[in-house]
Amino acid sequence: MQNQRSKREMAERLEGRFGLSIEQWLKVIETLSAILLSLAALGTSWSGYQAGLWNGQMATRFNQAGALRVESVRNSGIASRNIQIDVQLFTNWLGATAANNQALADFYRTRFRPEFVPAFEAWLTSRPLENPQAASNPFELPEYRLAAQEEAARLEREAGEMFDQGIAANEIGDRYVLNTVILALVLFFSGLVSNFKLLFVRTTLIAIALALLAYGLSRLLVYPVL
Repeated sequence: MQNQRSKREMAERLEGRFGLSIEQWLKVIETLSAILLSLAALGTSWSGYQAGLWNGQMATRFNQAGALRVESVRNSGIASRNIQIDVQLFTNWLGATAANNQALADFYRTRFRPEFVPAFEAWLTSRPLENPQAASNPFELPEYRLAAQEEAARLEREAGEMFDQGIAANEIGDRYVLNTVILALVLFFSGLVSNFKLLFVRTTLIAIALALLAYGLSRLLVYPVL
């Protein structure tokens, strides 16, 4: 008797507040449950799809960063080899010049690499034997530049940028994965509605599912899209 009276009182409150009977209210909840299931399924599919795309983007950026770093190391090796050549030829030229062997000095000078020549000419122009302010060797002058070294630095910068983009893509992918879990909870709570007969329980489950769906969909609106 008390249970029936409670149901009757609830029905009267619902009819007074919403103009709906318990049966009508249950139908509304079932309709809402079906809508929530549909929206959550779409949101879950979209989140999973975007998570896969962003994870692929992450892998691509990391692979590109690795390839750029390999190329940067190769250019650094070329630059180191060229420096050794320049230093050796310059040292030989100094030895020949100090020995007053002009023919041998000219021989070494004609073997200078084109990149080294501007720095060498600028160093000679500064009259290092007479000018105490002159650089001690051509390698200290700004005219001494190595294309391979500059290329290695550029590739390293690009590799760093690619790596950072990969990390950012990974973070976005993780957000989509988390959002997939949230929307899956919407499916879970919406699916539980039909397993209970009590109006209070059904209403509570629908309210939880609605809150989770609103949160999940709001996140989808602000996440970057590939």
